[in-house]
Amino acid sequence: MWKIAAAGMTASPLAHAQSFSDPRERAMGAAELGALTDLRIDLVKGALQLTPDQAKYWPAIEEAIRTRAKNRQARLEKIVETVGSARAADNPMEVLRNRDPVSFLNRRAEALAQRSADIKRLADAWQPLYPTLKPEQKARMAALALFVIRDLSDALEQRRVVAEEEEDD
Repeated sequence: MWKIAAAGMTASPLAHAQSFSDPRERAMGAAELGALTDLRIDLVKGALQLTPDQAKYWPAIEEAIRTRAKNRQARLEKIVETVGSARAADNPMEVLRNRDPVSFLNRRAEALAQRSADIKRLADAWQPLYPTLKPEQKARMAALALFVIRDLSDALEQRRVVAEEEEDD
């Protein structure tokens, strides 16, 4: 158990296989994000140490993780495109005056609906495997979840700081 915890501590950004929380990931290319997703998947699969009977459930989970990562990257690219076109405008004051809050809310709702669908797909993929896990596998999964929560909390704090800095500019 301590080996897994140590691995999680040293590679904690890799621990959250189902979510990207690090703002640096926005700057990564598709190949780098694919490699990061592979590492995250390998970490979770390695920590679980699935039996051959359990391994038959893994492909659906892996596909759900990959789909979620791909959809997240697409959402980030869309955000970069939208923000980039707004920043490219000649007059920033015009951009502020011409903001469309309804359009923003619709884009946000679409993104949240996509995230919700991805999470539901992931939960559905995990459903057949989870009851077959032994107590020690569930404990390792819980340890990984703690690292995920910590990383998400750190990322949210980092986003808050960046947002405050941008407001101050």
